[in-house]
Amino acid sequence: MDKQKAKRDAVARIKLRIRKTVAGDAARPRLSVYRSEQHIYAQVIDDVTSRTLVSASTVAKDLAAKAKDLKPLEQAKFIGEAVAERAIKAGIKAVVLDRNGRRYGGRIAALADAARAKGLQF
Repeated sequence: MDKQKAKRDAVARIKLRIRKTVAGDAARPRLSVYRSEQHIYAQVIDDVTSRTLVSASTVAKDLAAKAKDLKPLEQAKFIGEAVAERAIKAGIKAVVLDRNGRRYGGRIAALADAARAKGLQF
C-alpha cells in the first residue's frame, strides 16, 4: 500500500470518529479547520441548518495578498485572527473546534491559539 494513501485513509478514519461527537449548533457552531500542504482554511459552521456562517482562508481574495508573504505557521495565526474577528462581528462568541482528523499541533494549534487570543471561546 502506498504510504501517502495509508496516511490519507488514517486521517479519514479519525475524521469520522471525531465527527460522531463534535457537532455545532446555533449556540456553539463548529470551527472546522482544514490544512493542505500550501493553504489553511477555517469555517464556522452551524450543523443544524447546514450553513457556513463565517469563513477565512489563505486563498480568499481579501486575505490572500497579505498571507502570501508569510510562513505557514504565521499564515495559520493570521487566518485564526481573521476568522475570530469575523465570528465575533457576526455575534458568535463560543465555538467547538473540529481539527478534521489532524493532530492538535503545529498550524492547527497556531490557528486555534490565535482565535482564542482574539476572543473566541472553545
